[in-house]
Amino acid sequence: MNAELRDILFLDIETIGMVEHFSELNERFKTQWARKANFLKRDNNQTDEELFYERAGIYAEFGKIIVVAIGKFSETENGSLVFKTKSFGGNDEKKLLEEFKSVLEKMDPTKTKLCAHNGKEFDFPYMSRRMLVNGVPLPSLLNLGGTKKWEVPHLDTMEMWKFGDYKHYTSLDLLLALFDIPSSKGQMDGSMVNTVYYKEKNLPKITEYCLADVLAIAQLYLRMKGLPLLDEKNIIST
Repeated sequence: MNAELRDILFLDIETIGMVEHFSELNERFKTQWARKANFLKRDNNQTDEELFYERAGIYAEFGKIIVVAIGKFSETENGSLVFKTKSFGGNDEKKLLEEFKSVLEKMDPTKTKLCAHNGKEFDFPYMSRRMLVNGVPLPSLLNLGGTKKWEVPHLDTMEMWKFGDYKHYTSLDLLLALFDIPSSKGQMDGSMVNTVYYKEKNLPKITEYCLADVLAIAQLYLRMKGLPLLDEKNIIST
């Protein structure tokens, strides 16, 4: 197996607003969100309350993580490349972050690289911030405080596609279409997570979506390295 692949941990997170409704926030957080909302672009005169429901989950200060999904390449005895996935999810954010941290701490921080799509702008800093809020000491793989963005030692498939073009944002779904990779955006997409969690109470659906994203990121990485896609029979959920 390609030695580089062996040391990559692919990941994705799903986030929601810290509470379902703006009215559930205490007064300090209501004031802070009102200040934040003043800088956000509104559609059709959206209220602070509507903006909170729609966008709070994007910000680590006003949101929380409900699912972390990871995946790693390994090799079978006969030399076949397989991709093993695992998820951590639930209503207890601190518990799932501690479980995820325990996995990271078993990995060699001098070799392991995390990989996500837009991970340097979203997943990696979001997880780090939520760990600190929950009193979870940062594992060495995430303890990057003060590190400049271009010095972060992890991988980001969106950054790989930029080729140095810092103005260019490309969604995961667009790249999957471009490389003819099955999309994770089937029954839902990221904008629906808040509703599926709070209204439908369907965490398993969100977890399945998150796991599909991790697989999609890994497949995209293979294609961007000029390698063939992984066969579906070689994908193992643990």
